[in-house]
Amino acid sequence: MAEDMMSFYHGDQPGGTPGLLPLPYYWWEAGALMGSLVDYWYYTGDSRWNNITKEGMLYQVGPNNDYMPPNQTMTEGNDDQGFWGMAVMSAAEYNFQNPPSDKPQWLALAQAVFNTQAARWDSQDCGGGLRWQIFTWNNGYDYKNSISQACFFNIAARLARYTGNQSYAGWADRTWDWMVDAKLLDPKTYYIYDGTHINNCSAITPYQWTYNAGAFLLGAAAMYNYTSGTTRDMWKQRVNGLLDGINVFFAGNKSDVMTEVACEPVNLCDLDQQSFKAYLSRWMASTTKWAPWTYDRIKPLLATSAIAAASTCTGGDNKRMCGHQWTEHGKWDGSTGVGQQMSAMEIVLANMIQQVTAPVTNSTGGTSAGNPGAGGSDVGRTDPFDISGSFPPMTTAGRVGAYICTALMAIGLLCGCAFTVSQRVSGLRSVAALGGVGGGGGGRGGILRNAHNDDKGKIALMQQSESENSFAYTASAFLEKDDEVMVNTHYLVPSDEAYYRTPRPAPRPPPLPPRYHMRTQSPGSASPAYWRNNTGGGGGGRFAGAGGVGHGNQRLDFRRNNSLQSSPPPHQQPQRISFPRVDGSTSLRKKAIHNRVVHFGRDINGNQRA
Repeated sequence: MAEDMMSFYHGDQPGGTPGLLPLPYYWWEAGALMGSLVDYWYYTGDSRWNNITKEGMLYQVGPNNDYMPPNQTMTEGNDDQGFWGMAVMSAAEYNFQNPPSDKPQWLALAQAVFNTQAARWDSQDCGGGLRWQIFTWNNGYDYKNSISQACFFNIAARLARYTGNQSYAGWADRTWDWMVDAKLLDPKTYYIYDGTHINNCSAITPYQWTYNAGAFLLGAAAMYNYTSGTTRDMWKQRVNGLLDGINVFFAGNKSDVMTEVACEPVNLCDLDQQSFKAYLSRWMASTTKWAPWTYDRIKPLLATSAIAAASTCTGGDNKRMCGHQWTEHGKWDGSTGVGQQMSAMEIVLANMIQQVTAPVTNSTGGTSAGNPGAGGSDVGRTDPFDISGSFPPMTTAGRVGAYICTALMAIGLLCGCAFTVSQRVSGLRSVAALGGVGGGGGGRGGILRNAHNDDKGKIALMQQSESENSFAYTASAFLEKDDEVMVNTHYLVPSDEAYYRTPRPAPRPPPLPPRYHMRTQSPGSASPAYWRNNTGGGGGGRFAGAGGVGHGNQRLDFRRNNSLQSSPPPHQQPQRISFPRVDGSTSLRKKAIHNRVVHFGRDINGNQRA
């Protein structure tokens, strides 16, 4: 399992970047992978991957040694940084081989992550908590999600236990209390919900994810292990409550096989979500070391889930790749990836928890050196390019090189513009210009190109040309990641019929509002209008869930002869006809005379299709 997991990692190969996974995986999941490799060594004693792990964790620390590297901070969230912080925290607790003395040490790196995040605590909106995103212009800056709080709580509690410093425990208490006050953690059921937007703090996004529950469970166990007296009794009660709450993540005939309940039953788990079970597996096992009475409750769930997970490892060219849906006992679901391999490996390793020693502290054999003031250079930083001392003065050779690069880029841009103009055609054609923010133009015509969902984080600008009996409009959508179904993302194509898939509704939870932004404009318009789709079906990115695509909720400006129309002309109103798909889901066939909308997604065999 470990070997197949590492087949996706190329950071140790020529041309690769240590500590990074290839696209379309996000930076945070590479940090989670490093944590899994630390776990692998901890459970097996096999040091095969140790040098790769150490190299990756050190290469990504950034110029201020706090996991804010310049090439990631434009999109880095508190949860992303937190996963790297939890990985190095495990390295300190397990006495993983220490870095060279001239490099930052594991404990100091965890402290740096904690310090930068504590400084971002936001009491102004919703009474506290961390925002999801770090920088103000990033999509999600107005959202406070539970996993950001969970990572911070987890690190704070473990630092308190490792160092004996009460200040860390104080932050853990504060985070728990805010989660309860914000109603993101239900003190009766111990369910943990996804998050809330700051413009309406009482409107809770009700999805539940395994990694939220797992991160809080291990943090609560650390607090139990650290405290004493009545405070310890309180944390014991909370640990038991969280164990009750995670029952929602176990399904099957006997409700004893781990499942990602918000997306797995409807086959809508995105690339991120396919890895979440790895973290619940990891943290459930570790909880038994710090809260020993939980072993009898946790170990049976780990055992049945491991058997189920291993039974799916029959896929791929090597006939041993693991699937994501463990409840389909003995059946590979056709999916492969880092998340599937990491989850299967972690649940199997977790069953060896009794054979390994307990995590250490600085008073029980821990050797990692700390730095309570680590991360200070990034405390309060709001500009991702303001990296003090990270770049040397510009030399003459550097300036000459910059001039040459600029000239080459200008030539390339001119050639690209010339090519685009040469491709102009009349009639119903479409264009998808995938590139940086503001890419693509407003002229008529063009050819559909590069319309694949690997272009996460970019803008797709689409256009349908004007003709005598049609009206023209353009639409763009922020593509968040390589989702199974890219809801709320439309490509206009010259076809009489277009199909898009509406997934079957899940029994729980209710649909989550998508976080995609739509922008609309008339061809050539310089001032697009921005809209948010506030209701309807399943979203994208980490929020992709169980709801339908909710096509009726998209809002576009319909224009004819540059005159704003409230809707398409009557003769162009689409007809919707429901019909079943081979996988049992319900799909819609949408017919229109001049307006065609298509969803790019993947069918049940994993093939990209419209």
